[in-house]
Amino acid sequence: MNKNRVLAQVNDREITQQDVYAFLNNLGPQVAMQFQSSEGIKKLVDELVNQEVLYLNAVEAELDQEEAFKAEMEKVRENVLKQYALQKLLSGISATEDEIKSYYDEHKEYFVKPESIRASHILVEEEEEADEIFKEIEEGLSFEEAASKYSLCPSKEMGGDLGEFNRGSMVPEFEEVAFSIEEGKISAPVKTQFGYHLIKVVHKNEEGISTLEEVKDQVMEQVIGLKQQAKYLDTTKELKSKYNIKTYY
Repeated sequence: MNKNRVLAQVNDREITQQDVYAFLNNLGPQVAMQFQSSEGIKKLVDELVNQEVLYLNAVEAELDQEEAFKAEMEKVRENVLKQYALQKLLSGISATEDEIKSYYDEHKEYFVKPESIRASHILVEEEEEADEIFKEIEEGLSFEEAASKYSLCPSKEMGGDLGEFNRGSMVPEFEEVAFSIEEGKISAPVKTQFGYHLIKVVHKNEEGISTLEEVKDQVMEQVIGLKQQAKYLDTTKELKSKYNIKTYY
């Protein structure tokens, strides 16, 4: 839909599709979902019209000349200026390749990769059915084909693949077996609250240190954050000498 399409007009002020999108974004995703229909859009346009007529009436009544309004605007100006000054102070701070590598080398303990596995499973309701499927696999049916054919889990569409996960991601009964069997092996039926699982471990990753390439973006963010913090503290310390400051704590 054309974002510039005019949906309403109040005097010379046009309310466009883009105005509605901006209003939706400010509502937050859960609330915004309630207004995705054509009827919902109409309600939003009506609300924007309501706000516009309130604004025009306020201008006509010269509410912007009242001292209380001016005081509120001064607070807004101060807050915006503080944020702008901070943004301007910290903008342009970056991290060099040497700084990134140095930080990584000195803080490798921050980048420990937990033990993880990649596993697939087949979920059925009864243990007897799981035993029968296990037997079919032993007789030559591939695990992926068996998952597509029998599994009750949506992962059946991917041959039972659950992707890679760490400890703590699955229910305890499932996880205990999954992390204990060898790579490439298939477990006996495992009972959980969901039913009975046959688990195949596709790949295991031992606990270790992530490489710099794996965590470079994370390291860069941390280096920049530290440099920004140092810049902020150094600048405010220097500025404090310019002004008369008293504390009462």
